[in-house]
Amino acid sequence: MTPVAECSTALTPRLWRGVNRLVLHGGQLVLAFMALTIFYDALMRHFFAMPTSWSLEINQFLLVYLGLATAGEIQRNQAHIRIEFFANRLPVQVRTAMEVLIALVGVVFCVVMTWRGGVIAWQAGEYGERVSSAFGTPLVFPYAIIPLGFSLLGMQFLLEAISRSTALIRGERHDDAD
Repeated sequence: MTPVAECSTALTPRLWRGVNRLVLHGGQLVLAFMALTIFYDALMRHFFAMPTSWSLEINQFLLVYLGLATAGEIQRNQAHIRIEFFANRLPVQVRTAMEVLIALVGVVFCVVMTWRGGVIAWQAGEYGERVSSAFGTPLVFPYAIIPLGFSLLGMQFLLEAISRSTALIRGERHDDAD
């Protein structure tokens, strides 16, 4: 586990880790379901000339879930792509201050996306909006993934900002460039 993950884990209550773990395991199940349904659709299309009418639509929405709902846990473990060429050349204190600023910008962005995503999901539910396809998925479900994912990611950014700010104030070495 990276030092960032250790710091945020130390600040994170057991419930928060449980929620992230639940969402991550949900993402693993979603990925397995997607693999099975795509395989089934390919099998039906190729051998029986009877493609499913629902597989593509469902998998598109599940792909959104994979990208958004698991983002908080991915951020906590620093498992995303990072461009560190210039950051690694900065002094540790400057880099930590920069990471606090980035985390705070991330919090603000996630708050806006959670708010606007919530408004869109609420309106989709209120007006009964559906996808114009044979399956006709109610749009409230895929739209609800937006505030869910961004609220989890925003909370993780907030925890990182607190953790790194505390390290910066105390003058502790918060180096994760190993």
